[in-house]
Amino acid sequence: RVAIIGQNGAGKSTTVKIIDNIYKPTSGTILVDGIDTKDKTTAEIAPHVGYVFQNPNYQIFCASVRDEIKYGLKNLKLPENEIKTRTKEILAQFGLTSVAKTQPVSLSGGTKKVVALASVCAMDPSILLLDEPTTGQDQPGKQRLGQLMLSLSASGKTIIVISHDMNFVARYAQRVIVMAEGRVIGDDTPARIFSNESVMKQAHVQPPQVYAVVNELRREGQSIPEEAYTCSQAAGLVAAMKGAVPCRV
Repeated sequence: RVAIIGQNGAGKSTTVKIIDNIYKPTSGTILVDGIDTKDKTTAEIAPHVGYVFQNPNYQIFCASVRDEIKYGLKNLKLPENEIKTRTKEILAQFGLTSVAKTQPVSLSGGTKKVVALASVCAMDPSILLLDEPTTGQDQPGKQRLGQLMLSLSASGKTIIVISHDMNFVARYAQRVIVMAEGRVIGDDTPARIFSNESVMKQAHVQPPQVYAVVNELRREGQSIPEEAYTCSQAAGLVAAMKGAVPCRV
């Protein structure tokens, strides 16, 4: 689970669109699952990479949620029985069974994002690109999305997230890539990235509040164990500072 962060214009969306072969690189080589994308079409890369747009309205257009899931599977020319089975499984996995017959345009923004993600996951790509997935989501929606990411990651998917939601990044990413002016200026664990004040300043990114607290305490000369950086709640931070069992997100 990789997060790409940085201010607007840093090159985040351009990077993932190059991975998805929407944009062609002007130099260098892009390898996706060992495949050089240079002479491949976006359609040829689609079985390997699934891209969920920031605005789900650009991506969902069918008459029902069920048809939305089926659409990509039909384009893959799968047997009808497999399409039916996989659609049923995806609807259940993403909690969409109850709205399977609903027109996507009538759903909330957060649910539309889940539908878009489900329709991409139905095609079973090995890499998922999520552009600002938490935009418009309330806290339960973010938690639901995070749990889906954990589940997909556990099943072997690579997930690349572009996000300005640093709390979400801190909670669910395993690796954070920081970009500024088209360059990578940081690439490490969330704990090390968010505790690197120089990188945060250069990228014009505010770390999550808990990291800001720890950084301030360290500036004051207090010795804070690195375990504190993995805590997403104040109670966990205090426990880590007291030398208790390291907390985990």
